[in-house]
Amino acid sequence: MRTPQLDVGSFIREQREKSALSIRKLADMTGVSNPYLSQIERGVRTPSAEILRSIADALSIRTETLYERAGLLDRDDPPGVADAIDADERLSVNQKQALMEIYTSFITTDQEEQ
Repeated sequence: MRTPQLDVGSFIREQREKSALSIRKLADMTGVSNPYLSQIERGVRTPSAEILRSIADALSIRTETLYERAGLLDRDDPPGVADAIDADERLSVNQKQALMEIYTSFITTDQEEQ
């Protein structure tokens, strides 16, 4: 079984090559050093979510795809709405409560209609 680091690294390399980008060009586009990108592609380093996001943007692929391959996002168990609301630091406690009440009312209504 492949480790997430190897899986995401080899996938990044494949996508970079399909895009006809050198590792140096991808490094320039992402702001990540050439040696660090090489280590990611070889599975030596585990990239952070932020670095994966910049690589995904540069390669024009979904960030979630890289997150899944890196083991940061479970393909079978997407985060729930309640988790997303709770994790959003931009929302105040009152805003989170209001959103949860609205969400819960939609879920309750949907279940009653079925």
